[in-house]
Amino acid sequence: MNEPYEIIQTASLTEKSTLMSEKQNKYVFRVHPRANKLQIKNAIERLFQKKVVDVNTCNYGGKWSRVRGPYGRKPSWKKAIVTLKEGEKIDLV
Repeated sequence: MNEPYEIIQTASLTEKSTLMSEKQNKYVFRVHPRANKLQIKNAIERLFQKKVVDVNTCNYGGKWSRVRGPYGRKPSWKKAIVTLKEGEKIDLV
């Protein structure tokens, strides 16, 4: 899990995350559940060539769901909120 493409899965483009990117220079990514903050920081810096100031992470447990049959569980996932150096931006769209 040393490649940046394995660590960073997708960018979150919700209303809340776009407001954070415009006002606070923070970007939200869905990352590999076993990635730590240093790996996430290095992956963002290698992929986008931007200077990362801070990384905050949140772990989310998968929820139980049922559709006409036995119960199943959605996968657990991890979210990373990355703060960039002032004046730098990432074009996600």
